[in-house]
Amino acid sequence: QVQLVESGGGLVQAGGSLRLACAASGRTISRYAMGWFRQAPGKAREFVAHISWSGGSIYYADSVKGRFTISRDNAKNTGYLQMNSLKPEDTAVYYCAAQMMDGSEFSVRSSAEYRYWGQGTQVTVSS
Repeated sequence: QVQLVESGGGLVQAGGSLRLACAASGRTISRYAMGWFRQAPGKAREFVAHISWSGGSIYYADSVKGRFTISRDNAKNTGYLQMNSLKPEDTAVYYCAAQMMDGSEFSVRSSAEYRYWGQGTQVTVSS
């Protein structure tokens, strides 16, 4: 089992920045991929970014490409989402998710592919 806890959310003005962190505990010695998703009021949960265990494979949603950067520090069992040039439409609850890798095909943009989820952290961007 892997437990995930997000932190770093808050209220910022448009154009500002936030860095979210995702601390993993429990069975963290196994290789796992990590993703970030978000859910805004009235909208479905959507994919934001993904990073493989090694950091060699990274994917972003088109809506955040060029503004957000996903990273991880496996020695600290922590993943990060640096969010720059924030827009009001980025307002949402942001969730960290993880899945153990077994070598099979993995659809990184699908929330159903991730077994472990954090409780979420609120990000609010004012105009």
